[in-house]
Amino acid sequence: MTLYGDKLPPADDRPTVQVTAVTWPATDSGPSPAATGPDPVGPGPDPASSRNGRRRRTVLLAAGMATVLLAAGAGAGGYAYAGEVPRGTTVLGAELGGKSRADAAQALRTELDRRAATLTAPVPVRVGDRTAEINPADVGLTVDVDATVAAAVEAQAAPLSRLFGTRTVEPVVTVDAARLETSLEAAVGPQGRKMTMPKISYSGTTPKKVHPKPALTVDGQTSAEALRKGWLTGEPVTVPLVEKHPATTAEEVDRLVTELAAPAVAAPVKLTTEKGSVTIPPSAIARSLSFPADKAGKLTPKLDVKKLRAALGDKLDAIEVEPKDAAMTLAGGRPKAVPSKSGQRLDDAALTRDLLAVLPKSDGRTIDGVLKPVDADLTTEEVGKLGIKEKVSSFTTHFTGGLSSPRSKNIVQIAKDVDGTVVKPGETFSLNGHTGERSYKQGYHDAPVIMNGKLVPGVGGGTSQFTTTLFNGIYYAGLEDVEHKPHSYWFSRYPAVIESTIFYPDLDFKFRNNTPYGVMIDTSYTSSSVTVAIWGTKIYDSVKTEYSPRRNITKPKLIRLEPGPSCIATNGIDGFTQDAFRIIRKDGKVVKREKFTWTYQAEPRFVCGP
Repeated sequence: MTLYGDKLPPADDRPTVQVTAVTWPATDSGPSPAATGPDPVGPGPDPASSRNGRRRRTVLLAAGMATVLLAAGAGAGGYAYAGEVPRGTTVLGAELGGKSRADAAQALRTELDRRAATLTAPVPVRVGDRTAEINPADVGLTVDVDATVAAAVEAQAAPLSRLFGTRTVEPVVTVDAARLETSLEAAVGPQGRKMTMPKISYSGTTPKKVHPKPALTVDGQTSAEALRKGWLTGEPVTVPLVEKHPATTAEEVDRLVTELAAPAVAAPVKLTTEKGSVTIPPSAIARSLSFPADKAGKLTPKLDVKKLRAALGDKLDAIEVEPKDAAMTLAGGRPKAVPSKSGQRLDDAALTRDLLAVLPKSDGRTIDGVLKPVDADLTTEEVGKLGIKEKVSSFTTHFTGGLSSPRSKNIVQIAKDVDGTVVKPGETFSLNGHTGERSYKQGYHDAPVIMNGKLVPGVGGGTSQFTTTLFNGIYYAGLEDVEHKPHSYWFSRYPAVIESTIFYPDLDFKFRNNTPYGVMIDTSYTSSSVTVAIWGTKIYDSVKTEYSPRRNITKPKLIRLEPGPSCIATNGIDGFTQDAFRIIRKDGKVVKREKFTWTYQAEPRFVCGP
């Protein structure tokens, strides 16, 4: 043992000995047992040194407790925030807490699969005092898994609540509101009421109005919200009946009549151009001005330029020049182009805009028309590149009565209207579209037509014979038949089955140029026949027809009619069914075999008188 005599050990050594001797818990209530009694080596400790030691012990003890608490908090936080979904979170009873988004989505899908029978079962719905069932699949009713998991992730809570608490997140339910509304409309029944749409129209030049009335029905969005909330409760879902009002109110209808519909037809409008002027009468304005309502019931003024042109008739001929398409003619037995001509027409967009702007006015009802150049749809240069170089097919039908009979005149007139027409590759030709309505103004006459199963006088009788001739022309050229209808009765002047009638505007004849070349329709006539030749470029060796035997023969009945100018007697014709096969050959092989079938009625024997 080392002795220091009268000297004490250095003061800095003492705290080390004291810290080693401390036992937990320590207090500052009095001196420690080691400090009592005299020091065998020297005097007792310095009082200041004892106080410093006690302070050091307190600081160290506090630091140790804080460290323990921080460690515990860190562990609890790590537990509470493990995964992306907060712990204790459930959806439809499925535990999603502590899972990643992907694992939570899989857990939710597993729960939905377990509940599949319930989730796909019809949902009872009350609509007013009626009940119905909605099939979830029909209206897109389902649980959106991804959106539900996202909602669960965002369901934040305080850390201790996340550690010890639980929370239930409602599933995100989706439904197609439009499909739901359609499904529920039938359930509304007589307790509902249809919407009365607002309306403004003209009787002559007098505006007529209809005030709107709301509908009593279901609303898609309201019904969808009710279904989303009530679907998974297991109880019937109540869907309210609501009033739906048109977008245009009764007051707005009155205002439109007062400010536009009535003044629009109060006086004519003068249209001036560099080539002259035209007066647009109130009657033409009334025929072309309308106020259509959209699905929401909103009225919007609209001017239909096509109807305005039709109402003005030939008045615009004084200021407009219609373009003329290039055509073809035969010169020395060879096709030759007839040049196209450009034209001048009013700018329809400017006409619509300016006329609508001036119609509400009581004076100053004058607008300036803008004439624009208009090119032909088919130019001379284009027609020269179409490959129209040779006759592809030709067909002739015969008629009686000479060229002086009304029926013969009609045949000649429509043949002239169509002569030289060029149909471009891929284009569809419409006979009604080409000639328009065949009337007295266009040069047609009254002649017998078939109406309600019997022959009666009618304008344009005989044009069906030309239609049959044209049909056979394109048929033997191998062109595509788009629309045709054979006669109700068979007439010996036409080939059976492969013939066609026409009646404006209900019955049309159309064909499509399904070749890579242009085709020209060439027509000619004699005092007893009409011929249609199709010119273009041949692509087939031959086109022929094979017939089946006639079957289902029926005999005509005797029918007596009141005598008079509208009664046309007939001898009667047998009815039958027959097939015609179009056989198309190319390079010595059959490349197409098309079947045409028609059943003719037996034409009665009509007798005028008893």
